[in-house]
Amino acid sequence: MSGPSPVTHTPPDPSPSDPTPADPTPADPTPAAVVATSRAGRNLPAAIGSGVGLGAAIVLSLVIWKPAFMLIVVAAVLVAVWELHQGLQARGIDIPQEPLMLGGSVMVLVAYFGGPENGPDGLVTATAVTALVTMLWLLRRGVTGYVQNATASVFTLIYVPFLGSFVALLLAEDGSNGVRGIVSFIVLTVASDIGGYVAGVLFGKHPMAPVISPKKSWEGFAGSALTCVVAGVLLVTYLLDAHWWIGVLLGLIAVVMATLGDLCESVMKRDLGIKDMSQIIPGHGGLMDRLDSLLATIAPIWLVLHYLVF
Repeated sequence: MSGPSPVTHTPPDPSPSDPTPADPTPADPTPAAVVATSRAGRNLPAAIGSGVGLGAAIVLSLVIWKPAFMLIVVAAVLVAVWELHQGLQARGIDIPQEPLMLGGSVMVLVAYFGGPENGPDGLVTATAVTALVTMLWLLRRGVTGYVQNATASVFTLIYVPFLGSFVALLLAEDGSNGVRGIVSFIVLTVASDIGGYVAGVLFGKHPMAPVISPKKSWEGFAGSALTCVVAGVLLVTYLLDAHWWIGVLLGLIAVVMATLGDLCESVMKRDLGIKDMSQIIPGHGGLMDRLDSLLATIAPIWLVLHYLVF
């Protein structure tokens, strides 16, 4: 007589909503991933740490010895030229770093040590000489690619060392005006970035330029404008001791130029097919990814402060 037939137990099919044991993908992202990356795509702890470190270096240089700040500007110019060289190579464009770095450093120093009277003339002269030397430098490579490389070199010269030298012109203003001007310039540009970032993350729904920069929204631009105007009025009234309407003008100039600077660099990166100019600053990408707004705002801010305030 045979014993009872064995009973086989077949486990129930897992429901579609339950993860199977073989599924290597976790149901929820890890807390570290949530904390580390913001909605705008930044590594916030790294970005904040880098920003605080750079800000501390700038403040200390301005407080301890003004010329030390010029060393930071020269270093920024050198790194930015290197980053543009790296980025342009993605399209087969090879700019000569040596004359651009050397000439860019001279441009910054001439603008600063020339003072408010002779600095602008010295900057124009140094820029022209650097452009000519760079084009002569490229002659050694021959005919192929000359126009392309020379054009990109002059573009780099104007975009980085020339615009960056306006920081030196601003710091060279008489007495304490230079330091107060630099503080105002940095605060205005940072206000534009922070105001746009917060408003864009919280309220951003309408892209400003979806093809160029999908994360930039009109709501973020409005937040930048509001923050810049408020910061401008406060700075002009309490730090620069000038008429409040100049603060409104400075705020509007800062938000428009900072936004244009950011969009222009986004176009460049898309055209070059790169995400960031480099990864030299943790949480921010390349130095040019932080300088884009600063380079775009410094020249008009210097004009307003030089002729209407100082």
